[in-house]
Amino acid sequence: MDLRNLVAIDVHTHAEVSAKGHSSLDDDLHAASAAYFKVEGKRKPTLEETAAYYRERRMAAVIFTVDAESATGTEPVPNEEVAEAAAANADVLIPFASIDPFRGKAGVRRARRLVEEYGVRGFKFHPSVQGFFPNDRSVAYGLYEVIEETGTIALFHTGQTGIGAGVPGGGGIRLKYSNPLHVDDVAADFPHLKIILAHPSFPWQDEALAVATHKPGVHIDLSGWSPKYFPPQLVQYANTLLKDKVLFGSDFPVLTPDRWLADFDKLSIKDAVKPKILKENAARLLGLTKP
Repeated sequence: MDLRNLVAIDVHTHAEVSAKGHSSLDDDLHAASAAYFKVEGKRKPTLEETAAYYRERRMAAVIFTVDAESATGTEPVPNEEVAEAAAANADVLIPFASIDPFRGKAGVRRARRLVEEYGVRGFKFHPSVQGFFPNDRSVAYGLYEVIEETGTIALFHTGQTGIGAGVPGGGGIRLKYSNPLHVDDVAADFPHLKIILAHPSFPWQDEALAVATHKPGVHIDLSGWSPKYFPPQLVQYANTLLKDKVLFGSDFPVLTPDRWLADFDKLSIKDAVKPKILKENAARLLGLTKP
């Protein structure tokens, strides 16, 4: 990866479909999310199409599936397939994985293998879709131990989710699991764990800012929202106290980096802070630059 030639690092993109054509969400949830986000372009790009898309834009992308099989009954896009595609497109793709926290010890063993044998750099958790509280010691703490030990990253969805929005009952998805204060407990119990709170955390934006300000290992990505809708306190903190801990993320393919960056250019972010958000903070967190 030629870091100098990259204009940005997108820390939040989704592997939506496997080589065999199946995805991690059923068709109803996919269709509802496409309507919610007003998706521009292809809703389910392949891994190779995603790599080509980011290469054309001289960007790198962290890419992952979401394993919520216990809650949804749907198999995820295989982590190994995502990692292999990233290895084949190492100039632009950075592999994260996702382990259903209810897989127990088998999931813990698999997480370690994904890091050691497949070069995975982090793990995506979606508490609302996976149906767990991040601070439930009986569920995911074994996974956190491996992530902290291996120096990889735990990325947590926070706030409202577009998945299930508009479906009767929200598709059974409960928002309560994704309050970032639950992740505060994780950050306290695993003080050396590198954590990303994904998205502006509506309706808990202040909670997310408090956690990221208080806990050194906690960062915030800006994915899933057009910057023109960012809460003013998020912009204020990104410009000041959290300027080294805020990261560009799009949520591709439901939100494209083209749309995100166009709106970001209109945001009142200091010139000295913009390169930190777009690339430098992520490069440091991902270990792409020397400390």
